[in-house]
Amino acid sequence: MAAKYMQNNKIELLTEVAEYYTAKLAEHGETARGVDWNGEESQTTRFAQLCKIIEAPDHFSINDLGCGYGALYDYLAKDHAHFSYTGVDVSNGMVQAATQRYQDNPRARFILASEPDQVADYGVASGILNVRMDRSDAEWWGYLKDTLDILDRTSRLGFAFNCLTSYSDADKMRDYLYYADPCLLFDFCKRRYSSNVTLLHDYKLYEFTILVRKSI
Repeated sequence: MAAKYMQNNKIELLTEVAEYYTAKLAEHGETARGVDWNGEESQTTRFAQLCKIIEAPDHFSINDLGCGYGALYDYLAKDHAHFSYTGVDVSNGMVQAATQRYQDNPRARFILASEPDQVADYGVASGILNVRMDRSDAEWWGYLKDTLDILDRTSRLGFAFNCLTSYSDADKMRDYLYYADPCLLFDFCKRRYSSNVTLLHDYKLYEFTILVRKSI
């Protein structure tokens, strides 16, 4: 019974997340604001931090968990000529928009799901651990850990993710957002996934990025 309750609760949570981002896309279109970022500059800054996980200069595969309309693909294509990209999202609107956007690009594929359907060299998750709405800290922490487990088991060389930081200015914090403790998450990743973990908290946003590199 407990397992069934937890599964149902996760489905409800993912449905809420999907509805939130589908509404953002409908309001703002295929833009940074359409995936709930303030603008393209901050979106690019986040991508730059996440992509530090990529150590292979070319010929790599990547899963983008919470891909939105696929903006990360464009960012990667500027510097990498040969890579394969799988975008994963729980919002049907996002997946439809991304599929249409890249319909003529054989290197990009998109699936409607809560986790990748295949293992890639790298996995990234940008922004999907921030908007908790009415969920409690305990519920969201459980979802966050489940998401990191997904990234771990579907990446071969490593994964990266970002979170809003608990070091944010109190007057700028919002109740419907989740502000994670970067030290706690660094320790969690170090103990659970790999001894090679990097915490990036030196860029000008109220967030941090963690890179988990694996030994193979």
